[in-house]
Order: sequence, then structure tokens, then C-alpha cells
Amino acid sequence: MTADKSPQPQDPPAKPGPKKVDEPQEANESAEAKESKDSPSRKRRRRIVLVILAILFVAGAIFGIKTLIFYRHHAETDDAQIEAHIDPVLPKVSGYVTEILVDDNQRVAAGQPLLSIDTRDLQARVDTAQAAVATAEAKIAVARANVASARVQSANAAADLSRYAALRAKEEVSQQQFDASKTAAGSLAAGVSATERSVSAAQAEAAQKRADLEYARLQLSYAKVAAPADGVVSRKSVEVGQYVQAGQPLLAIVQDGATWVVANFKETQVRKMRAGQTVEIEVDAYPKVVFHGKVDSFAAATGARFALLPPDNATGNFTKVVQRIPVKIVFTDPPDPARPLRAGMNVTAIVRVS
Repeated sequence: MTADKSPQPQDPPAKPGPKKVDEPQEANESAEAKESKDSPSRKRRRRIVLVILAILFVAGAIFGIKTLIFYRHHAETDDAQIEAHIDPVLPKVSGYVTEILVDDNQRVAAGQPLLSIDTRDLQARVDTAQAAVATAEAKIAVARANVASARVQSANAAADLSRYAALRAKEEVSQQQFDASKTAAGSLAAGVSATERSVSAAQAEAAQKRADLEYARLQLSYAKVAAPADGVVSRKSVEVGQYVQAGQPLLAIVQDGATWVVANFKETQVRKMRAGQTVEIEVDAYPKVVFHGKVDSFAAATGARFALLPPDNATGNFTKVVQRIPVKIVFTDPPDPARPLRAGMNVTAIVRVS
């Protein structure tokens, strides 16, 4: 009997069970992490951050308190500019420009010639007016000669009338002859009055012609355009050969010396503001330099009132906007040649209101 050699069933392989965790090792890692979190370096960094935050808080509080105190006693605005007298140069007669004697940014003195306008038409008007004056004066001479002649004739007629009166009393002449002599004397006396009035008329005409001549000469003098004041040439917009009209802006003269500040403060800032209060002025062109001045005067209306299209709050579309009031501030410091103040410069004005 042979043995059964068929394969026998084998036991299935064992399934891998959950891996056992090394509990002491995990506990050690957690302790190391906790120790790392509470390390002295971390604590030191935390203290530094807290100190910095405390310093920032104290500095902010101090700055806030100082700012609050400052604005209780001061009014500040950066809506301010330097102003100066700017004289426009306008021709008083029309014509072609023949000569320009200055250039942009050139300093000029009052009365200095700036440009010339063609004088030929103006000179012709002067010549015409002179001829009219000569004619009027000739008429006066003729009228005066007529007066002298009329007076002589009137005197002769008066003398004849006296003789005829004496002869008529003796009845040596007829009544008709006496009446004729009387009529002639009266007519010649009236002629004297008429010629005297013609002299007055000729004199009045001559006076008018002389006035025309003076006006023509004045117009001729306007062909030389001069500087109205000491200052600097600005905004020159004229060239030789250009035809200019009377009253047309050609250039401007920014006067030397006098400058001031116009600061536009909010209407809520001027409540305590008074003329004479001291002002610190900071010019953007000269940082860290303080100029000194004082409040001079206040505008009679807000800036919006002078706008091209002033707001009309009666239309129903009303939006309340804080208005600004122009305040004129004059400098109390003497001019500084090293820091010239030019019209239009931006400034910050700080007024001490209490």
C-alpha cells in the first residue's frame, strides 16, 4: 500500500498587525518641542516685541496729544501761495511792432522803453492836426482884422450922425438925410458886434484844433511802450512785425519787493483768527526754512463767490461743502536775497490763534 503523496494544505500567512509605537520615544519628542517653545531665546524675542509695541503706543499717544494741543492753538493750511503785484503791459494804440527792446526774465526800471510801434500813421495825424491849427489861427487873424475895420467904419458913421444932428437942428439938412445917417451908424455898429462874434467862433474852432493836435501828439507818444514799474519781464508774447490792437496784453512786469501770502483757510478755522496774529510760513521751494509774518486782513467773501460759475444753493441740489476764506498774510522778515520769493510759490501757513 503506497502512501498518499498529494500536497497538504498550508496555513495562510499571518497578516501584518498594527505597528507598535514606541511610546517612550514619542513622549521624548513632545518634551523636546515644549522645551524648544519655552526656550530663553524665544522668551527674549517675545519681550523685545512687547517692548517695541509699548514704545510705539507711548510714542503714538504722545504724538496724538501734542497734535491735539497744537491744533487747539494753531490753524494750518497748505492751500496757500505767494502773491505779488503784476502789471500788464498793454499798448494804447494799434499798429505794427517795429522794435522789441527787452526779453523774458529781464529786469527793467520804471519808464524804461520796452517796444516800439510803427509811427507813420500817427505822425500823419499829427501833421494833419498841425495844418488844421494853422488854418484856424489864420481865420482868427482875418476875423480880428474885420473887427478893426468894422469899428473904424462904425466910428466914422457915428461922427457923421453927430454932424447931421447939428445940421438938422439948424435945418441945414433934410430929415431924410439925417435918417439915412442914423440908419448907417446903427448898421455899422451892429456889424462890429457880428465881427466880434466871428472872432469868438474862430477862437473856439482854433481851441478845438489845438486839442486835436495835442491828442494826436499823445497818440504818437504811445508808440513807445514803457515799463510801468520796476520789476522783471514775464509772459512776453509779442514779436517784431506783429500787428497789435490797443489794449492787447503783450507782456507783464512782476514788481520788485512787495510779496505777500494769500492762504485759503477753511471757514471753521477762522473763528479765532484775528489781524495781527503771528504766522509761520514754510515755502515748498526752501524746505526746513521758516519765514515769519502776520495776518493782515480777510477777504469779504469766500473764494467760491468769485468763481466763474458760483454755486447756487437755491436750485435744490444742495450739497454742503466747507468753504475757504482767503486770508492775506504779510511778511515781517526782511527780504532774503539768497531765498527769493516769487509769485505763485506754494507755501504752508501756520497761524497762532491763541
